Amino acid sequence: MAKVGRVELRINQIEGFLVRIKHLGGADVRSDRTGLPTWPYERAAKDAWTVADWRRERFTPTYPGFNVDVLDADGNPVSGQTRLENLRDTYAED
Repeated sequence: MAKVGRVELRINQIEGFLVRIKHLGGADVRSDRTGLPTWPYERAAKDAWTVADWRRERFTPTYPGFNVDVLDADGNPVSGQTRLENLRDTYAED
């Protein structure tokens, strides 16, 4: 089992974008909280997916009981309609 901060880092390394894991009520989960499974994916989700697709297909089944903000390169949460390709492009512009 992993700490929240480690899971967030691993998602960034695999998926190419930052996330902030949250409680269902909206509060941030402390990064030193333990007990989460490690991120099980080795390859990034398809660029054609939206953030909503990624949440539904990858995050929610892996971490039920938690929510997630997907962040652009400036640290702002993005809409569920945002394509992963466009999201990842915000990081390449730096």
